[in-house]
Amino acid sequence: MTTVATPRTASPTGTPARPRTALDWRIRFGVLSLIWGFSFLLIKVGTDGYAPFQVTFGRLLFGTAVLVAAMAVKRERLPRGARTWGHLAVAALLLNALPFSLFAYSELTIPSTLAGICNATSPLWGMALSLVALSEDRPTRRRVAGLGIGFLGVLTVLGVWQGFHGLDATGTAMALLASLSYPVGWIYVRRTLAGTGASHLSMTGVQLLLATVQLAFVTPLFTTLPSRFPVVPLLAIVALGALGTGLAIFLQYGIVAEVGPTTAQMVTYFIPVIATAAGVAILGESLAWSTPVGAVIVLAGAALTQAKPRR
Repeated sequence: MTTVATPRTASPTGTPARPRTALDWRIRFGVLSLIWGFSFLLIKVGTDGYAPFQVTFGRLLFGTAVLVAAMAVKRERLPRGARTWGHLAVAALLLNALPFSLFAYSELTIPSTLAGICNATSPLWGMALSLVALSEDRPTRRRVAGLGIGFLGVLTVLGVWQGFHGLDATGTAMALLASLSYPVGWIYVRRTLAGTGASHLSMTGVQLLLATVQLAFVTPLFTTLPSRFPVVPLLAIVALGALGTGLAIFLQYGIVAEVGPTTAQMVTYFIPVIATAAGVAILGESLAWSTPVGAVIVLAGAALTQAKPRR
């Protein structure tokens, strides 16, 4: 999910190559938006039959399988060095294992629409981190204004004037913490894994593999083997992993290589719209007026925080 699920490492060779593909990048961009937008619906369906850690483990397992297959086809080399693998393990925790688990747990008590909107706050968290000198991005007046606007949008979504009535505080906090985990992970990746010499695809593939290993140890400690295996939630987990994680990251990898990370990041602004539409139309989730209005304000603030300073 968003900018959500992949690290932004510096290219080891400078300007990334822009290969031509049979399918126009705009079509792939639209497919990526749909896949990540529907991911929150799939999480909700998956948790109807399985524990959140089981949903996350299945997601990572099937997502890793897709990326490993892509690496084999492209004959990608694995990153070298114990230090690199150690940094990738931390990145796997911050960018995959932790946020994926938090979103799965949050959707036990909050609708998928709210989880999708919380996901869009990641740029706001990134801007907030830059204000406390944890990011290399320079805070500007426009970006600080975007942070304030985005914060007002979050309060609107949560219905602060109603005293957060009917809102599960724990589930919402988990979704917001998941969104915070992404920029923390991105900052860590930029500071530790830039210029390693390995490709984005191999780095991300190993990162997902390490996240899968982490969940393989954690899941048995907090869950028990299901006594039955509901088909629909199981299919949702398979789709969430193979499409929402593996294929989505592979699509983003190609889009970044072709048109650059700035354009690829625009997918962030389509995800909550699709997640909200899917939750309301398919799952029948209720939608108060404050949710879409607040989401628009959040996205406007997030867009301002991503604005480049004028030269």
